[in-house]
Amino acid sequence: MTMAPDAPDLPANPLSIRLSIKHERLWWHIDDEDHLPEQWEVSADVWDLDLCPAPLRHVADISLVIADLQRDRNLLDSIALGEWALEFIAETVLESTDGNLHPELDEQISKGPPRMVILRDVTVATHWRGHGLAGPLVAGALRTLAPTARLAAARVSPVDFRGQSPDRISAELASVRMAGMLERIGFYPWREVHVLDLRNPALLEARMSLLNHWWPAGHEDL
Repeated sequence: MTMAPDAPDLPANPLSIRLSIKHERLWWHIDDEDHLPEQWEVSADVWDLDLCPAPLRHVADISLVIADLQRDRNLLDSIALGEWALEFIAETVLESTDGNLHPELDEQISKGPPRMVILRDVTVATHWRGHGLAGPLVAGALRTLAPTARLAAARVSPVDFRGQSPDRISAELASVRMAGMLERIGFYPWREVHVLDLRNPALLEARMSLLNHWWPAGHEDL
């Protein structure tokens, strides 16, 4: 595959990455409450074996949960959503029967379906790290789900990075980097949680640096 002369050392052209968005549940869980909140898994992979060695095709995993804001929450929801998301929804949704948000947040978020996407985790494969792919991939996944929800939320805390960081300072730095990535694609802090209007043009703009860098030299391979 041809790369631009100053192209980063990546396994393949990042424009060849495809997102597979999957929602799984037992076939007999078909009652209204059985699949709420909805758990979604996104896998980012190079779509063609000819464009990338097989062991390096997998790029990233993104874990999402969609919460219906028009229903009462129960204890089981905390398993799927996480405690922080459960508390955040309780604080921001004024009345579950209509899914109305806190007035301050409501003014900042475009109108849309009364559902919230919770970004739970983003993991970029080792060979693909350090090239700014996490933001565009998360933006692509959220943009795909935008017609089905109104806003997205993510918690950024050093506590979440303690298990994968050698010390407290490393965990704090990882948290700062994650917050920066989220803010570059349109998230902003609100009440100790990062939120995003799913109709924010920043989700579309997040792809532009990669498109501008890789498209001229690599479009013939895609």
